[in-house]
Amino acid sequence: MDLPGTDKQLKSTRLKVLMLLFFTLFQIGVAQEVLITGRVIEYQDKQGLEGVRIWITGQPEFTISRKEGEFQFKTGQRGNLQLNLSAQNYVTQIYPLAVDTVDIHLGPVYLKRDLEVEKSDNLLTLTESDLKEESNLESNSGLLMATRDVFLKRAAFDFSQAFFRVRGYDSKEGLVLINGIPMNRNWDGRPQWNNWGGLNDVIRNQEFTFGLDASDQTFGGVLGTSAIDLSPHRFRPGLRISTAASNRTYRNRIMATYHTGKGRKGFAYSMSFSRRWAKEGFVTGTPYDAYSVFLAASLALTGQQTLGAALISAYNSRGRIAALTDEVAGLMGPGYNPYWGEQKGSIRTSRIRKIHEPLALITYDLTTKKLQLRTSIGYQWGSRKFSRIGYYNAPNPDPTYYRYLPSYNINSPIGANFIGAEAARKGFIENPQWPWSDLYRANSKPARKNDAAYIDQEDVSDETIITSNTILNIQIGKSLKIDAGFLWQRSQAENFARVNDLLGADQIRDIDSFSNTRNNLNEPVKKEKGDLFGYHYNNNSDYWNSFLQARFAWNQCDFYVAGEYAEKSFQRDGLFLNERFIDNSYGRGKKKRFQFWGIKSGLSYGITSRHWIRVYAYAGAKSQPLKYVFINPRENNLIVPNISVENIYSLDVNYLLRLPGLTGRFSAYYTRFINGTEINFFYVDSGVGSEFVQEVASGLDRLHKGLEAGLELNLSPTTKASFSASIGRHEYASDPSVTINFDTSGIDETLNRTGGNIDLGIATIKGNQLNQGPQTALSLGVEYRDPSYWWIGGTANYLANSVIDMAFIKRTRSFRLDPENGRPFPGVSEEQLRNLLAQESLPPVYLLNLLGGKSWLRKGKYISIFLTVSNVFNTIFKSGGYEQSRNGNYQQMVNDNLNGAPSFGNKYWYGFGRTFFLNLAISF
Repeated sequence: MDLPGTDKQLKSTRLKVLMLLFFTLFQIGVAQEVLITGRVIEYQDKQGLEGVRIWITGQPEFTISRKEGEFQFKTGQRGNLQLNLSAQNYVTQIYPLAVDTVDIHLGPVYLKRDLEVEKSDNLLTLTESDLKEESNLESNSGLLMATRDVFLKRAAFDFSQAFFRVRGYDSKEGLVLINGIPMNRNWDGRPQWNNWGGLNDVIRNQEFTFGLDASDQTFGGVLGTSAIDLSPHRFRPGLRISTAASNRTYRNRIMATYHTGKGRKGFAYSMSFSRRWAKEGFVTGTPYDAYSVFLAASLALTGQQTLGAALISAYNSRGRIAALTDEVAGLMGPGYNPYWGEQKGSIRTSRIRKIHEPLALITYDLTTKKLQLRTSIGYQWGSRKFSRIGYYNAPNPDPTYYRYLPSYNINSPIGANFIGAEAARKGFIENPQWPWSDLYRANSKPARKNDAAYIDQEDVSDETIITSNTILNIQIGKSLKIDAGFLWQRSQAENFARVNDLLGADQIRDIDSFSNTRNNLNEPVKKEKGDLFGYHYNNNSDYWNSFLQARFAWNQCDFYVAGEYAEKSFQRDGLFLNERFIDNSYGRGKKKRFQFWGIKSGLSYGITSRHWIRVYAYAGAKSQPLKYVFINPRENNLIVPNISVENIYSLDVNYLLRLPGLTGRFSAYYTRFINGTEINFFYVDSGVGSEFVQEVASGLDRLHKGLEAGLELNLSPTTKASFSASIGRHEYASDPSVTINFDTSGIDETLNRTGGNIDLGIATIKGNQLNQGPQTALSLGVEYRDPSYWWIGGTANYLANSVIDMAFIKRTRSFRLDPENGRPFPGVSEEQLRNLLAQESLPPVYLLNLLGGKSWLRKGKYISIFLTVSNVFNTIFKSGGYEQSRNGNYQQMVNDNLNGAPSFGNKYWYGFGRTFFLNLAISF
């Protein structure tokens, strides 16, 4: 029998138990949140630092220090944790914490100014060291300016002297964004560093995402993404003035930068100016003249919305250098540059590159606690100009032309002429430079006044680009973040040749000297100074790209997946009616459209807070760059037959070590590029005839695989050591199909069985190494930082396993054919061919680099001096090179090499000897 009131008592008891349990769990939950407090202090001036980002390793949440540097941070984790503090221009600090259930007050936490900020000035001079003519060997170190990774810092500052490429990737595999606007060129896919050269102070505010890691602004490339933010309200207020001296590309530099910071009414502006100049750089005859201007302003429309505008105008003019054969380098030395000569007592350079492509930006930002939206519109315009000396029905004026050298007499088909060789040697040594007076003298003859033999001409590309990009980042709960973006871009590049200087003549006839045909039937044949001639066409391009990304962050585990879909189209519009290609040179040609996609994913797992594993995978495709779509766009609309997207597959595995005194990364990578295309231009004496040809290699696969390691060890509070290594194998992974295309309208030196192109079959190059710089790189470094604010360091570097670029045509069946009868040369074995065509490896290089600096704080002014000395022992080394394609048949190449002094031997570029960079800066 139920007792009265029992149900009510039971319900009351249950309610009390539930309430007690709830409050107990609540207290436990509250107790699980440990509060960490402190104050971030600038190490040198002892002032609080605002805007420092603070987080626990492996935990997605973070906080930002307030005025006077104070911060509070809550964590539910227990055990030995790592507290990270990071701010722009300061060294990231990692503090070990033992967290249980008691709140932690750290007191003052000090951040030191980052010496890498000063080093980045030096890095940008290295990215501008490419003076080479017709070189595909370009360092990708400029992308790494913002990195803090031990190995990547060595790759950027030390290995790049020998044009080392991270993982053997071309720089087009990395993406550079400025306020979300991509800066990679349509022509070759590479970022054009000169567009913002000299603006070191403002481009430091950037985020670098390496390899296949997730970027919140774009899908990215396999090399990574460098996202530069030029928003004035994000710069620390102040004035910085610096001056620099160097003996690399320029001799002097001045720079001034001023940031107001965000004012009370939400207005901020920034400005920066730099000037760099030299009569000549490290190599004689390489004048340098550059200036850069940056102006930007932003206004906070509300507490969450900001509107900004920016303008970059960077002009750069510089002389070029030539690759040298061993014969020429032996006669004149590896520092010889044939492109300059004296005119009226002054040095005049025959090859100058000028780039001026200003960029205007408008950016709208919306920022809330859970959402970030950025829309940017960019407009870029300007030109790239490359000057050279053209010669028409006249001798080649280049002092290194093969007929002017001793080897031409030694390798004469009628027998070696040693007397003639000695005369050529003396003549070359006595007159090794560009013969300006001879060119004027030739043009002054009555027969050439209206038909110039020589002119100073420039190849020009005037391009306008308009881009719009919207990026959206949404935080959903504590664990999920969604990133999305849509980009649209349209560009038009007008390409032409222009008469710069008639060198004493009055006119030039716009006639192709090989075929005696007119370059433009729609205009008069005679041209004067400033006129366009030779070729004139537009390249039109449309591009859109969309990406979507989801990032998940849990304790000790992160995961992301991302995808992109894009379309890019190219179309040539001919503005000259070329007599050699009447049917397909004038007007718009067919539009070539590439549709491509990509998907990638990454997983990071913390074994502990100090040991992490990261795995990334990628599969996708990219469009071919514009330079490999049209066979010969200067003359016709022909598109490479059956050209399609290049497919890419990549896998990247990393182990990260984060101990209190030891940090490092070990990586293994595997990337395959499938179905690439290359186009080369040269004159060849092949087994099917002699002609100036356009060589098209299709179905070109490349394989990149290897290991990377970087370790940094704190030997003491003031001394640290580092070790970096890269051991890779970057090779051709297929035998591409090769065709040659040529003009059939000439009378002389026409190829056998002509029809405008010949299929040469495959080039047997599979397994040979890529010409992508050293594939083995080792570095050992040490650095000492004194408590009295001076520091010194050095690195010893070993770079090896570098090869020169191969001539595809020599690896086709045409190389074996006798041009006299079209049949294979008799008695030629496979072993003889292998020995003759063995790929040349360059000797290993040992380089020692030293660097040091000192800083002072005087009455609120921060003064710093920074010095680097590269290649201390003045080592002479070959940094790259290529095989000449002129000897396109077996017997001719054998004859050319019989006496050990080939007329068409391999050509090489040489690295700089001992160089320095000295920078003095004052910050207010």
